[in-house]
Amino acid sequence: MNFSFSEEQRAFQLAFRELLRRECPPAVVRAAWGEGDGRSPALWKKLAEQGIPAVLAPETQGGLGGDELDLVLLFEEAGRAALPEPLLATCVGVGLLHDAAPALAAHWLPRVAAGQARLAIQLGHQVHVADAHVADLLLVEHAGALFALRREAIELFAERSVDGARRLFRVTGQPGPASCVATGEVAREALCAAADRAALLCAAELVGLGAQMIEMTAAYAKVREQFGRPIGSFQAVGHHLAEALLAVELARPVVHAAAYAMARREPDRAIAVSMAKARASDAATLSARMALQCHGAIGYSFEHDLHLWMKRAWALAASFGDAACHRARIGRHLFD
Repeated sequence: MNFSFSEEQRAFQLAFRELLRRECPPAVVRAAWGEGDGRSPALWKKLAEQGIPAVLAPETQGGLGGDELDLVLLFEEAGRAALPEPLLATCVGVGLLHDAAPALAAHWLPRVAAGQARLAIQLGHQVHVADAHVADLLLVEHAGALFALRREAIELFAERSVDGARRLFRVTGQPGPASCVATGEVAREALCAAADRAALLCAAELVGLGAQMIEMTAAYAKVREQFGRPIGSFQAVGHHLAEALLAVELARPVVHAAAYAMARREPDRAIAVSMAKARASDAATLSARMALQCHGAIGYSFEHDLHLWMKRAWALAASFGDAACHRARIGRHLFD
């Protein structure tokens, strides 16, 4: 069995990396912390032109007809660039609409594919919704059913977030019967798949974040001198970076395996996703800690770019189930 990615998938990854290199440098990520909604319609349009938000949408609705294997490498690149756009929620929302609400999908997925709409999701016991302020449609799980709420039909209250480029909001009010789009077994299966897909894509972003923090720190260690020598020549610094790199490199194939399990709808795909999210969360938080340790005092500075990646890693490590939550899920699967 061949577990490697295809040439087309690797080429798509490299094309997306080049797009983000041009259009999403650290200055863009930093600007997302500022005034306004922190989002760039021009950047979102370029993402849509490359087909990223609608990878999971059918070709008949403007998408690429892809699966999780087509997405996982792209989300590593999104993490590497600390992309400050609601890509994860939109991709998960596209899959959720396709699985649970075909009629609604026929209306919204072409708009997503054209870059004219963004989605937000509130799954399970999520209290806060990321980037709800720029979403055109909010998909909400409530009492085992799926509800779809237009932006003008909800009231949002901003909450504090460790990552200022990832805005969090509390949505008020209970969804009404008129906004219910799926119930019963259809809703249950679609919502379970959406939760696993969100955790998987979050894990892929964490791998990219961890890799980028290691690269940033290695570059800094080559030029920062102490006692007349670059600090990268000190054994302790090398050990820190090696430990973080090992964690990221071991997490990456676990994430890829989970993407394969999701794409092939394997029976144990939920456990594969939990393994991926736990390993990726640990790897990214370790990378952040080692990067901060090696940067020293400058790493604490808001003016240094490290904190943009570090705080995104902290935020995503706690999103869609932290490492402890997913290990508990694996434990229940093994021992119940």
